[in-house]
Amino acid sequence: MTILRTPDERFANLPGYDFVPHYQTLKDPRLGDLRMHYVDEGPRDAPVVLMLHGEPTWSFLYRKMIPLVAKAGYRAIAPDFIGFGRSDKPGSRGDYSYQAFVDWLRQFIEAVDLRRMTLVCQDWGGPIGLRVVSELVDRFDAVLTTNTLLPTYEPPPKGIDGWPGEQIMNWVKTCREATDLPISAIVGGVGVNALPEDVLRGYDAPFPDASYKAATMQITCCIPVEPGMPGIAENKKAWEVIERFEKPFLTAFSDRDPSTKAWENVFRRRVPGAAGQPHAEIAGAGHFVQEEQGPELAKHLIALLNRMYR
Repeated sequence: MTILRTPDERFANLPGYDFVPHYQTLKDPRLGDLRMHYVDEGPRDAPVVLMLHGEPTWSFLYRKMIPLVAKAGYRAIAPDFIGFGRSDKPGSRGDYSYQAFVDWLRQFIEAVDLRRMTLVCQDWGGPIGLRVVSELVDRFDAVLTTNTLLPTYEPPPKGIDGWPGEQIMNWVKTCREATDLPISAIVGGVGVNALPEDVLRGYDAPFPDASYKAATMQITCCIPVEPGMPGIAENKKAWEVIERFEKPFLTAFSDRDPSTKAWENVFRRRVPGAAGQPHAEIAGAGHFVQEEQGPELAKHLIALLNRMYR
């Protein structure tokens, strides 16, 4: 069994990312102790914003939003999922499952004892984060979703007509067959504008070579794209709670992400807390809206927080 840890020097001098690292040790029944990294900025006694990244990014994705949230008087927590960022990286694809990511996040929240939380989730941060919201609902005050989903392989109105579609199925096939992935090229390839070289280096930083990328290759393979796959039943159970979630639930999807765009209306339709919210469309951004329009997304987030707490 191999647990890899990216050398600290890989994270030196990354643009806009000079946050002090924090770590929480998780107990995994199969893998033993795993060190999970997180950014923790802002007043420790303030309401918490839990910012969850997706594939193949890490907390670097939120570097433009974290200082704005902290300056507004809130506590910004941005963890790296196990296998990503500065967190430990089990070396085998078989070490990762959708359920494992949910279990690791839940254990992290309980270990750090986070409460009064607003979840901000994008990409895989949605399926993982919303599952945890459904299990720890009393710890959450609100949710902001952007470019994400919670699939159950059901037709409209509970799901998307024609989902998962060719684009997602091709991406799953690519990851199933991959022995390596070009991390920064993936991030840069689904945006509106080209990313600078130092930013691309930031996305590559956690992964010195292919041996560190087992999570990035396997997590996509966990998307429940067929009936009966692991995650379908669990997501349906999560929806039973989310469909009763009456606290604020805001959508702020980007205008140029065809892979998730249709899901914003599913959330608006199915979640009671979405009714009457000032939902937003973030202009000029592809899939990774935090990278391309982080301050704009932060503006909607901080307005939500201020409505709740000020």
